[in-house]
Amino acid sequence: MREFIIEADGGSRGNPGPAGYGTVVRDAATGEPLTEVAEYIGVATNNVAEYRGLVAGLRAARALDPAARIHVRMDSKLVIEQMSGRWKIKHPDMKPLATQARSVFPPEQVTYEWIPREQNKHADRLANEAMDAGSRGEQWSPSQSTAALDAPASAAAPQLSSTPSAGGAPQLSSSPGWSSAPDLGAPATFVLLRHGETPLTPQKRFSGSGGTDPSLSAAGREQAHRTAEALARRGTVQAVLASPLARTRETAAVVAARLGLDVTIEEGLRETDFGAWEGLTFGEVRERHPDDLNAWLADPEAHPTGGGESFAETATRIAATRDKLVAAYAGRTVLLVTHVTPIKTFVRLALGAPPESLFRMELSAASLSAVAYYADGNASVRLFNDTSHLRP
Repeated sequence: MREFIIEADGGSRGNPGPAGYGTVVRDAATGEPLTEVAEYIGVATNNVAEYRGLVAGLRAARALDPAARIHVRMDSKLVIEQMSGRWKIKHPDMKPLATQARSVFPPEQVTYEWIPREQNKHADRLANEAMDAGSRGEQWSPSQSTAALDAPASAAAPQLSSTPSAGGAPQLSSSPGWSSAPDLGAPATFVLLRHGETPLTPQKRFSGSGGTDPSLSAAGREQAHRTAEALARRGTVQAVLASPLARTRETAAVVAARLGLDVTIEEGLRETDFGAWEGLTFGEVRERHPDDLNAWLADPEAHPTGGGESFAETATRIAATRDKLVAAYAGRTVLLVTHVTPIKTFVRLALGAPPESLFRMELSAASLSAVAYYADGNASVRLFNDTSHLRP
């Protein structure tokens, strides 16, 4: 039975941005390159390009010998772990590509190994040649390759083995904020902006989505302008989304105008409905509805008086919104203009903290927080309740 080694890579200049992949099929015994394939694929993410490179390499190997044993070597930890079955595939763009890859050969004929980037230079070069060709309005062809197909491998090819390589990379820590692997690609980063002050904010009155919909005060508008200037200096925000409530839409409009972006309204970012407590202070609620308040403080399933939204229901809504936006904005930095409870919930879920942690976070008007979401499903809290941009 013949044995082939597939080395594949993909890249994106912008993530998402102009993308391409490259793959080389080698004879496992000699390390001799047998086939090179590369393609410019338009705008895509790094991870999609890597998967496309894997699929192309498997198909090229099958064209040589459908009965061959295959050993895939890639510097993408994500692709290797997912195709090996150790990590779940969550991103909707990658699920069909993984299915395509699994359909080329019977699973028992294919093994996977992670390798350092410096050992994958051939495929990386091909991917860059494909992206260069795309920038010229062309598609890559073998004549553009800078190395002849019959050139000997630069290093001895590893032999196929039924057991994982002893030199393989260790499992990724479940805390990417502490030591994330660069081959996971750029995360989806949510910059979480609480809206500016309204007339109710200094009085600390419940102001959710079930009562009046106050606009920004003069102080709140000033806070929005200061935030806009700070974010413009940073220059990293690529999209602006806002809760449908007036105070968030007004804040988002000021920031987006300064950044030259449009505002997209996202219903899932609205504040919790506080029922009959809307417009009341905490003390007034304790005086009028003590039993309901005590239950609400002790049980995330409890509702405010009058049928408002529980914290558990808010968490379910925010988790669904998070998943949708992570998929839509993979590799991008997005400003989410929202409210106290949604921001605290984003942070709580990212940390895996219990529901009672919501009562232990202070979140100021027009403050900035940030959470990064990685392709393996992990999250990293980057910033919380930053108000430095509001200082004169």
